[in-house]
Amino acid sequence: MTRVARGISLSIALAVALVAAILASSVVGQLPITPTEIVGSLLRAVGIGNGWAPTDPIVESTIWIVRFPRIVMGLAVGAALAVAGAVMQAIFGNPLAEPGVVGVSSGAAFGAAGVIVFGGTLGITAALGSWGIAVCAFAGGLVATLVVYFVSRANGRTEVVTLLLTGIAINAFASAGLAFLLFMGDTASREQITFWQLGSLNGSLWREVAIVAPITVLGTVGAIMLGKRYDLLALGERNARHLGVNVEALRIGSIVLVALLTGVAVAFCGIIAFVGLVVPHVIRMVIGPSHRPLLVASAVGGAALLTFADLVARTIVPGADLPIGMLTSLIGGPFFFYLLYRQRKRSGGWA
Repeated sequence: MTRVARGISLSIALAVALVAAILASSVVGQLPITPTEIVGSLLRAVGIGNGWAPTDPIVESTIWIVRFPRIVMGLAVGAALAVAGAVMQAIFGNPLAEPGVVGVSSGAAFGAAGVIVFGGTLGITAALGSWGIAVCAFAGGLVATLVVYFVSRANGRTEVVTLLLTGIAINAFASAGLAFLLFMGDTASREQITFWQLGSLNGSLWREVAIVAPITVLGTVGAIMLGKRYDLLALGERNARHLGVNVEALRIGSIVLVALLTGVAVAFCGIIAFVGLVVPHVIRMVIGPSHRPLLVASAVGGAALLTFADLVARTIVPGADLPIGMLTSLIGGPFFFYLLYRQRKRSGGWA
């Protein structure tokens, strides 16, 4: 099968998976809702379904207050994390780069947790209001990404071992910082910080979706617009410069983009690891390294994956809502080990 044919097949598969994830998440749950009720509610919302069979008020509120915000949040966060992972892999030139692995998610969570505990004392909450957590999560993710970038660069390229060690160091520092904030915070603050450490879409609200979704769309569009430059960067820094690419500006801009996408996801849903590692890597193996189709497919694949993962998280145990970050780690952990094993085998280790 040619690469074009694989790309078309993958696009169809991702579209089907996305639609299936949305439909399944809409109807499956502790309160079963039929597809007819979903369609009727949507038609009434746009003013063309007034003649549709009436819906139970409890079902109607469940659809619009609980499930739809959670589904849209899952779509936005999954797309944001997958695109952020694809961009990180492009600028580092390494398939092991991912916001959670190299500590960007932890840095963003630390920034968000700092606002939860000290935002009122420092005046951040009064100055920024509901944007305070998102802004400080972005700042924490940006600092972590800049540290990773500058520490892991050597002689014009990224050292894999240094990249991983830097990520370990940042994750350790962020974990220590979160532990300190847990110690300093009150009961409500501790509960919120624990939520960030576990990762969950539970309790998503439309006002939060109104922040995450537009930033995800703008960030994804921005990454797609840079796709051609990422292709040139993959040829090597020297070749990219000769072809007119400002490599350092591209990398710094991409770092800000990654921090923005990761920060806004972490700010409202906590640490959800490995989405940015698994999705872009699998898609790259199917359709190749061209970044524009890779970024588009990663956004769709990340949205579908996280929506399915959230469906499993809230239905696998009756009456319980499992942390979605735990499920993605169960998928991504073994996959990360496989990538690391393959990388070491190529370099002559782990015979």
